[in-house]
Amino acid sequence: MATASAHKSLTKCTNTFLLFPLSKKQHSIYTLHFHQRPLCHGCYLSMNGCRKGQSRGPVGTIETQTLEPVATTSMALYSLKMTISKMKSEPPYGSSSGIVRLQVPIEEEEVEAIDWLHSQNHLLLPRCFFSGREHNSFDSNGRSLVSVAGVGSAVSFCQPHPFSYWDWISIRRFLSESCPLIRAYGAIRFNAKAKVSSEWLPFGSFYFMIPQVEFNELEGGSMLTTTIAWDNTISWSWEDAINALQETLSKVSASIVRFPKQAPPTLILSSHDIPSKIYWDIAVNRALEMIKKNNSLLTKVVLARSTRVVPTTNIDPLMWLRAKMHTSFSFSRQMHLHLSEIQKWLHITSEALAGTRARGASMALDRQIELDLLTSPKDDIEFTIVRDTIRRKLEGVCENVIIKPKKMIRKLPRIQHLFAQLAGRLRSEEDEFKILSSLHPSPAVCGFPTEEAQLLIAKTEVFDRGMYAGPVGWFGGGESEFAVGIRSALVEKDHGALIYAGTGIVEGSNAYLEWDELELKTSQFTKLLKLDLPLRQKVDCK
Repeated sequence: MATASAHKSLTKCTNTFLLFPLSKKQHSIYTLHFHQRPLCHGCYLSMNGCRKGQSRGPVGTIETQTLEPVATTSMALYSLKMTISKMKSEPPYGSSSGIVRLQVPIEEEEVEAIDWLHSQNHLLLPRCFFSGREHNSFDSNGRSLVSVAGVGSAVSFCQPHPFSYWDWISIRRFLSESCPLIRAYGAIRFNAKAKVSSEWLPFGSFYFMIPQVEFNELEGGSMLTTTIAWDNTISWSWEDAINALQETLSKVSASIVRFPKQAPPTLILSSHDIPSKIYWDIAVNRALEMIKKNNSLLTKVVLARSTRVVPTTNIDPLMWLRAKMHTSFSFSRQMHLHLSEIQKWLHITSEALAGTRARGASMALDRQIELDLLTSPKDDIEFTIVRDTIRRKLEGVCENVIIKPKKMIRKLPRIQHLFAQLAGRLRSEEDEFKILSSLHPSPAVCGFPTEEAQLLIAKTEVFDRGMYAGPVGWFGGGESEFAVGIRSALVEKDHGALIYAGTGIVEGSNAYLEWDELELKTSQFTKLLKLDLPLRQKVDCK
């Protein structure tokens, strides 16, 4: 009876955070999925690497072992189980802390990472999925990494307090340049000081995880991997880690259940906007009044909207991801951060995007819209604020910051943006934390100056942004990659989805047009799963 009750409680608390990209080839898809709440108070079958009392230095053992290649996923799972059993009976490591990755190449069976993760839907464990903007990570055979799907956490990093330097150190101690595919995937709240709403409790102020079991989709193959992490100083021994991993492996499915080619249409029962159209107009006009004041420093503020969509059936977040990966719909992101260590120098690239227009139905119309965006004073103000703020912050920790191009159009299948790319070289590895913390919150999701914009957002918005508009990505031993979670949603079992969207308010903004932009951005989510509108009941809330 106790087991059944616990299972019921866990399944009721299923929360999934989704971040969508501009396009599959250029930007990253990211999801974090949780079944238990709250994770930061005690993670299921893993250790929390941010607990007090732990060592600050690197763990004693960091290692990647590649086992013999096999033909299929089921054979890879069997190989890992046998290896783990042997390691349990004959412990190979004497260190008090460590992290070990075991990987089995799969040479014949062709499986996509998203299908493997879909096959693990029965597991009541944290899950993550990542598909990179560029295939610039490689396995030991030089094959580029396409997508990563993970279940369970070998070690997680979660706390209710704001993400700090020491939290970053806690993650870095489990990472090494010699093991580049050991990564901590996760996200950080937009505002760690704001009151946390119930739907965002499972994520803490930040949440990162190194998966227990991963499926790595490669160009020309795949790998099934496991990761074992232990640290005696925080009461998680080698034996604890091995036992937890065996428990997870016993539940992992070796059978691949592939997604149907097309998702069945779903009717929307209701849609609730916070704020309503009336209160949105009031908020935008107040922001414009603040911007126009002679003594005001505020030049831009990003105001957002939360839309709860409740369909007739539960939304499968992986189906949403699958639909995104196989359509031409595009989702914007206004800042991207990539860091890589080359010859002991940390190189950083970042992107600034702002201003949005639809694509034209003809080449002539498309060109006309492009020229309108390039010459729009309002969009130029918004774009310049984003680009120049990123430049100034990069210059604080980088050498030789280069902006090229300084301003151009990036065309996507449905929309087009103003775009610039920035690159530099960090002066030290310690600057990785500095640049991440200084760039967040970006003017693309907050405004400028930051403090004035944050204050106005806190006074205006009556919902919790959670990890919407926060940094989303991964830390690795040799490189890290983060994006701003602009196009994102929170899927809740039995409660539909919260879809988030925002627009930049600058001098010249129009409340009516900004609302239309919110509608466009939100509708792209529902179109992905063919969420039809006949039963839609639009309910506006303050």
